[in-house]
Amino acid sequence: MQRLPASLLFTICVLVWSTTWYAITFQLGGSTPEFGVALRFMLAGACVLAWRAARGETLRFGRRAHLWFALQGVFLYGVSYICVYHAERYLPSGVVAVGYSASPLAGGIGAAWFFGTPLTRRFILGGVLGLAGVALIFWPEFGKTHVGGQTALGVVFTAGSVFLSTIGSLLASRNGERGLTMWPSLGFGMLYGGAAVLLIALVSGQSLVWPSAASWWVALLYLALAGSVLSFACYLTLLERLGAGPAGTIGVMTPILALAVSTLFEGYRPDALAGVGVLLAVAGNVLILRKSAPVRAAARAAE
Repeated sequence: MQRLPASLLFTICVLVWSTTWYAITFQLGGSTPEFGVALRFMLAGACVLAWRAARGETLRFGRRAHLWFALQGVFLYGVSYICVYHAERYLPSGVVAVGYSASPLAGGIGAAWFFGTPLTRRFILGGVLGLAGVALIFWPEFGKTHVGGQTALGVVFTAGSVFLSTIGSLLASRNGERGLTMWPSLGFGMLYGGAAVLLIALVSGQSLVWPSAASWWVALLYLALAGSVLSFACYLTLLERLGAGPAGTIGVMTPILALAVSTLFEGYRPDALAGVGVLLAVAGNVLILRKSAPVRAAARAAE
């Protein structure tokens, strides 16, 4: 990764992460969303740890470190993704992706609350614009659903995923400040997050049916290997080279392309109101990222 130009690393992150939202839709049939989340992150976590072990990185940590790895993973790669998968049962994948435009604001508020990080006027203005943009994008969806409140459920799940992933991002920030390096935190966190989701599925009495559709398994491999391992490797390399601000622009571009993917493959048809919402969401995140957000939203633009 170190030899690849920054432009290529950026392109890989945007292209892969913007398409993972649509790839998730292939895992919404044939089995429960929880089973897809569990297998995705257990596979991704195992690959990350095997890769780092092959590079000679130590993977021995005490019980306390593993407790923090688990807390990070349960929120950032576990319960938050349960909400993402369920949200996409009711909303186009690109709309859910745009919902994550609220993540920088949520992360900044959380950092101010827990770590005392000051919030600048630019950050607050950017957050307000971003939220207004997300609201405009979601609003037309309410007019398309008349039975069962499906859109409302999708919005609730999207909001829940942003909230839960923000807690995970704060825990990841805490782990980094305490000397727990990124790759072991990522690998163990994904393993623990996936295992927690599997446990939730078993306790709730869900049947763990092995899907028969080839598309389900292709999506699983894409989400685990490309969406979780490859993209994080590119993103973290960019983070080291350029810093959080420039690398964070990935989070601006990803929802836009995710909406384009939904338009092409899911029949999503944004109206003028949604178009204005996209512009506001982008402008808000640009304002936030001009001075790096206090907490890096570890790509939860993934999925």
